[in-house]
Amino acid sequence: MAVTKEHKEFHTLDMDAGWVQPAAYKEDVQEKILSGSLDEVARTGSRTRLLRFAPGVYTKRPFVHDYWEEVYLISGDLTVGNDENGHGGEPFPPNTYACRPPGAVHGPFKSERGCLLLEIHYYDPA
Repeated sequence: MAVTKEHKEFHTLDMDAGWVQPAAYKEDVQEKILSGSLDEVARTGSRTRLLRFAPGVYTKRPFVHDYWEEVYLISGDLTVGNDENGHGGEPFPPNTYACRPPGAVHGPFKSERGCLLLEIHYYDPA
């Protein structure tokens, strides 16, 4: 099965509208879907999104999912591996990248000043 997304040429993004809280996050984290969609029940699809953390946000538990994830830190700061109280972890500056296969445990995450991430999620073709 081929991964398809609609054709989109360069266009200006409205960075003030279209943000929603993803179901996986209980904290002040928002996503903006740029292209595609992911069906986690049928395990198909591909999506590209922006994800932003408000300043001071931290998650409390690691994440794991059954799709590939590529993450690029555009701006701000992101710390990976903090404890459930937001302490510790390894900080990363902008222009850092991660590629995680399905089943990889990652996080928790925190951001002192807030951050903006570009993420690409996809399933392996069947």
